[in-house]
Amino acid sequence: MCVVPWDANATVDKMADIATNIKKNFPWVQLVMFHELVVPGLVQFVTADNGDKWKKNAEPIPGPLTERLCALARKTGQWLVPGSMYEQEGDKLYNTALVISPEGELVVKYRKMFPWLPYEGGTAAGDKFCVFDIPDVGRFGLCICYDMWFPEVSRTLAWMGAEVILQPTLTPTSDRELELTMCKANALFNQCYFISVNGIGTWGGGRSTMIDPDGRVLQEASANQTVLTEIIDLDHVTRTREFGTLGLAQTLKQLRDAGHTFPIYQDGQLAQGSFRQLGALKYHHSLKIP
Repeated sequence: MCVVPWDANATVDKMADIATNIKKNFPWVQLVMFHELVVPGLVQFVTADNGDKWKKNAEPIPGPLTERLCALARKTGQWLVPGSMYEQEGDKLYNTALVISPEGELVVKYRKMFPWLPYEGGTAAGDKFCVFDIPDVGRFGLCICYDMWFPEVSRTLAWMGAEVILQPTLTPTSDRELELTMCKANALFNQCYFISVNGIGTWGGGRSTMIDPDGRVLQEASANQTVLTEIIDLDHVTRTREFGTLGLAQTLKQLRDAGHTFPIYQDGQLAQGSFRQLGALKYHHSLKIP
């Protein structure tokens, strides 16, 4: 959806209208998901230079905005993943996604582990992976936008049992085409559903997508406001992981049984090897290699 710029309460009103209409028109829908940073009505990322400007649209969790979202889930009787919002905790600002049950209870919150640095330099990084269970359905994992660029995130969620990975994102740039490739790759590597919901309008390039455990694109939206509906079959995840992708590659089982260890991330080794010659993580003002 297109946010109401800079107006969190008006944007939540619009989210409530959409969720209510989904309930009326598609009463079989059990979970409704929105895009990254929809709640604060974002039309610009928070950076180190404009963080004070965004604090007026941030609040602790739980807080007034999350109370409104919990009331919405309770009203519609659906699981609600209302994208993400800016969470204020002390002097830190987090990009935080929520999961709310049909009873209106805040089940989990997830803080983006990889802010889009250096461009999101005003937000702190979370340090916990996030999975949650929907009773009698299955286990879901959460990541946010740029987290997807780090395959370790989705792999960890799959290792924790996620059968579906939900990714609220906000990508207005030309790399959305690359992200669509990564959505398929994350689904294939982890033999799970990967669902990516992107913003539209002033800030957001659309093309939300749903990928199945065999890497097939179930749906891809345009850049217009769109309601994508899909019935996902978590038995498909079980079949793919047991019998292999397209009935061929039993990758997760082979990874489990191969007996290999992967020491590259242990004992500071990530700072060695091919990464050793890279410069600092910072804004670049020229194309000269440091």
